[in-house]
Amino acid sequence: MTADILRFALGYAQIALILALALACWRMLQGPRAQDRVLGLDTMYSIAMLLFLVIGMGNGNVFFFEGALVIAVLGFVTTVCAAKFLMRGEVIE
Repeated sequence: MTADILRFALGYAQIALILALALACWRMLQGPRAQDRVLGLDTMYSIAMLLFLVIGMGNGNVFFFEGALVIAVLGFVTTVCAAKFLMRGEVIE
């Protein structure tokens, strides 16, 4: 019974995260300003990380947790660089 509830919850979470990922991708592509596009990209990284964690919980594979960690680090660095570029016009001073 508990395994069935967990399987249903993980499936529902995967569908919701994929929908959220599509909406964030739409925001990144259609954002009227550059700040909206950076925010959409950061949201995409966060949602992809969560999707990897949910898939890893479902499969019980450690690879997905390591992948989520890499996505989180790359997302943070990318967002900081893009924000710094938008504010100052250069990344490295």
